[in-house]
Amino acid sequence: MHRLLCHDRPTASRGAFRLAAAATLFAAPMTAAAHVKWFAPYIVEAPPQRIMETLTDRWFWAGIVLVVVFFLATRALERTRAGDAILGGFDKVSGPLWARGDDFMRFVIAAFFVAIFAVGGVYLTPDLKTPHEWVSWMQLVIAGLVFSRKTMPLAAAGIIGLWLLALSQYELFHLLDYLALGVGVAAYLVLAASDKPHWHAYRFVVLRWGVAIALMWSSLEKFAYPDWFYPLVEEKPFLTFGMPRDVFIPMAGVAEFTMGFGLLWTALVRRLSALALFVIFNAAVYPFGRLDLVGHALIMAVIVIIFADPTPQVRFALRRTLAAIPATLVATMAVFALSYWGLHLALYGADGRSGIAAVNNPAQSRATHTHDPERPHAAPAEPVHRGHTVAAQPGTDGSAQAAYLASMQRMHEDMDTGIRHPDPDQAFVRGMIAHHRAAIEMAEIQLRHGSDAQQRRLAQDIIATQRREIEQMQEWLKRRGGTGDAS
Repeated sequence: MHRLLCHDRPTASRGAFRLAAAATLFAAPMTAAAHVKWFAPYIVEAPPQRIMETLTDRWFWAGIVLVVVFFLATRALERTRAGDAILGGFDKVSGPLWARGDDFMRFVIAAFFVAIFAVGGVYLTPDLKTPHEWVSWMQLVIAGLVFSRKTMPLAAAGIIGLWLLALSQYELFHLLDYLALGVGVAAYLVLAASDKPHWHAYRFVVLRWGVAIALMWSSLEKFAYPDWFYPLVEEKPFLTFGMPRDVFIPMAGVAEFTMGFGLLWTALVRRLSALALFVIFNAAVYPFGRLDLVGHALIMAVIVIIFADPTPQVRFALRRTLAAIPATLVATMAVFALSYWGLHLALYGADGRSGIAAVNNPAQSRATHTHDPERPHAAPAEPVHRGHTVAAQPGTDGSAQAAYLASMQRMHEDMDTGIRHPDPDQAFVRGMIAHHRAAIEMAEIQLRHGSDAQQRRLAQDIIATQRREIEQMQEWLKRRGGTGDAS
């Protein structure tokens, strides 16, 4: 949003500096997380990867252990004089900004909506396209309403209204990535305009919760749909810091979730988490350009305010104990995971097909993103499937016919290689994997070029079914002593 969306992630004494550096390095892989939806097409309705795949991934647990150690060490340091000194240093650096926090937030909110107006043709973020020109002008009006306390609630209503309007074009599951931050910003505008002191005092708290929930929710995409991130990793391998793709993605998901979780904890944990996230978001601006800065301006601004906030935020006795950190983190991850997988199951069913909503409105059963010639990242040059990359053939003209012909040629070559295996069982499986991959690739071509709602639904079903069968065949190959890949 996502989360990214969006969403995304992942020092006075020497010890504190090491802690901050460790947090920053661990969160660094999250530069990829914030961009996958802008730079790669994907299908929301597709069935997510089984949650057991994540729970049996040793790199997921390695990430959890690293983060828990960091949080425990930071919380222990926070109880010492060195911790007080670090927080005092943070206060000196950010104090002037915190004193003008409301002016800063209103300026950034207004600047964000002016930038979105200038981009044109989008709802609230460059990720959500709209054919309605008046939406852009409405966002310019929202920017103007932010500067007066009397009109700030109207700006908040406009933000919620735009989210609801986007809901008519994009499905609920996709829009949830943008709900928490949008509600947080809208709630801030209402509370900042309030004359009631006990309401006014919570204006920055709702912003913090909005960002934290947005990061934690969008981070689950790395576990549910790791293949969404493959095109970006292939295109920009520097994002992984030399780590293998299947190591990078689960650890990146852990980093994003836990940094969001850290924003809800005690002062030093919260502020170091915010600092790490700010470094990561800024590091992404240059490689991905100005559009990335526009899309992440609001979340970056809120992260700055979270860092500047000097409030101790230890209102619950639970947060004072070290043992509460791992217990609460695991419980929070369980709640979010059950909500994510459960909601997808309720909306799309176990096999990933759209439910009643798609039957009543077939147009809703479609890929969320299609090829955009102005953003070449939107259609990866190499069609990517879980666990396998098919090299694009040169000389194609970009048409559906050329893509189908190139796909057919690759299928014949791969099947020919597979069926030559001396073991007849393995020959069958390896040939069928190549056949299934070609079916997936053809379905993806249909989603990029086709418009018939019935055929688009069929293509989505083919992708979901063939991927599941490929995984079963690869597991069989592994048990047989092979690599699990037919290539």
